[in-house]
Amino acid sequence: MGGRRGPSSIGDLKALIEKAKEELRKGEKEGRKNIFISFAYEDIEDVNLLRAQAKNEKSPIEFNDWSVSEPIDSERAPYIKQKIRDRIAQSSVTVVYLSTNTSKSRWVEWEIDESIRQGKTVIGVFPGSSCPAGLPKAIKQYNITCVPWGKLADTISNIK
Repeated sequence: MGGRRGPSSIGDLKALIEKAKEELRKGEKEGRKNIFISFAYEDIEDVNLLRAQAKNEKSPIEFNDWSVSEPIDSERAPYIKQKIRDRIAQSSVTVVYLSTNTSKSRWVEWEIDESIRQGKTVIGVFPGSSCPAGLPKAIKQYNITCVPWGKLADTISNIK
C-alpha cells in the first residue's frame, strides 16, 4: 500500500518556504525592507511595540526575527543559530535594539557578528533621544550607526 503524503511532506515544506521567500521579495519590490531585529530577550515587550508600529501599511520596514530566551551555550544553540542565520540571510538589514540590557546578551553579539559576516548593513536603534550607555562591543568594533527609533525608517530608506 502506497500511503498518501501528509500535509507536512518535504514537497509541501519546500513550497511553503518558496511562498515565504516570494512574499519577502514582493515586499522588497514595494519599497519595504525586510529587517532582522536583534535584541536582548529582556526587552521583548519594548520590541513588540516597535513591531506593532512597523505593521503600519505606510511603514517602509517589516521585521523578521527569532526571539530566543535560551542561553547561547545551550544544547539547542546550534539549531537556533542555523535558524537565525537563515533569518538574517532573508533580510536586507539587521537592526539592533539598544537598551541597558543589550550589552549583556551574548546572542546580540553573535547576531551582529553573523550579520556582518553575511555582508548585511547593521543599524543600532534606541528609544528616546539618547543612546544608552554600555553598548555591545560589536557596535563599537564595527563602527555601527545608531539612531533614535523615530529616525529608523528614514535611515533604512536611504540604504541601497
